[in-house]
Amino acid sequence: MAKRSMVNRERKREKLVEKFAEKRTALKRIIKDMSLTPEERQEARVQLNKLPRDSSPARLRNRCALTGRPNGYYRKFGLGRNMLREAAMRGDIPGLVKASW
Repeated sequence: MAKRSMVNRERKREKLVEKFAEKRTALKRIIKDMSLTPEERQEARVQLNKLPRDSSPARLRNRCALTGRPNGYYRKFGLGRNMLREAAMRGDIPGLVKASW
């Protein structure tokens, strides 16, 4: 089980990313627009840098939905490897069976 503070920090980041998503995309669009003057583009860069760091989607970390574990995360299921194995053994995930040969 991950520390509760780490899980809460990650949730806070998710909220910030969602809150500033439109503003970030608008500023990035301005920065990439070559028809604008260099001063306007520079001002957009400054505004982008003033946004909170945690509002960047690159700072998000995938975590297990049940335990909050950051490593061994399976994106397809949204679970860590331990919880995925337990769910598979219980038969909660249709079509997923333990390998045996």
